[in-house]
Amino acid sequence: MQTIDLTKIIRSRVGGWKGKMIPGFLLCGLERLIHQKELNEVLEKTYPTTGTEFAEGVYSHFNVSLIPEGMENIPGSGRFIFASNHPLGGLDGIGLIAILGRKYGDENVRFLVNDMLMNVEPLRPVFLPINKYGSQGRDAARAINEAYASSGQMIIFPAGLCSRLGDDGNIKDLNWNKSFVAKAIEYQRDIIPVHFIGENSPRFYKTARRRKKLGIKVNIEQALLPAELCGARDKTFRVVFGTPISWESLAASGKSHSALAAEIKERVYAL
Repeated sequence: MQTIDLTKIIRSRVGGWKGKMIPGFLLCGLERLIHQKELNEVLEKTYPTTGTEFAEGVYSHFNVSLIPEGMENIPGSGRFIFASNHPLGGLDGIGLIAILGRKYGDENVRFLVNDMLMNVEPLRPVFLPINKYGSQGRDAARAINEAYASSGQMIIFPAGLCSRLGDDGNIKDLNWNKSFVAKAIEYQRDIIPVHFIGENSPRFYKTARRRKKLGIKVNIEQALLPAELCGARDKTFRVVFGTPISWESLAASGKSHSALAAEIKERVYAL
């Protein structure tokens, strides 16, 4: 059974003597911060499941309920990009895998994720890593293009990072990356907007705002996301699927990809 070993992951990513010089007490503190012990308990109890079955097992372990709405808006056939807001940083992605993996099968679903998440081995069958650097970046780009060209379904969080608390007091995604619009047009895929309704704890948003005020560029609040996942026990989340947006309408709009991405984002929050 694969377990999460943050110390090993960090030392290997830093590499060489620099990785070995990272103080052990600091790594132990990070392991406690991300609830490594509890996460490994989840992996143990759901072993040896993968993909959709694993995702459903995580929800069952934490006694979290997931209510999908608008499933009738998903056509019986077709190739789609499911573009969702990213409110939680963990259970939202796992929830989408549970819903769409059950509908299409793990072999027909690919979720674009940060390459660090490939360390969650049970979800590797549906994860497609985004790596922007060097030869791995070229390999990742090739694999992504092949997935878009395939008959399978694509899931993406266009914001990349999970939602933040804005100056207006509303919790929303940051700006959406335009690349999913370009891929929709290039590979002739309709886009299905998805609104995952949920929030993290006030601690997460306060940490993010303090970090920003201090001018710290590293998103240190991301380290709190595993704790948010573990703290979601007994909660209920709703997921609303909107009607498809045809790639033809996007191509014919005459608008920039950035403008279209912003419009689709607003359409998601209107669901």
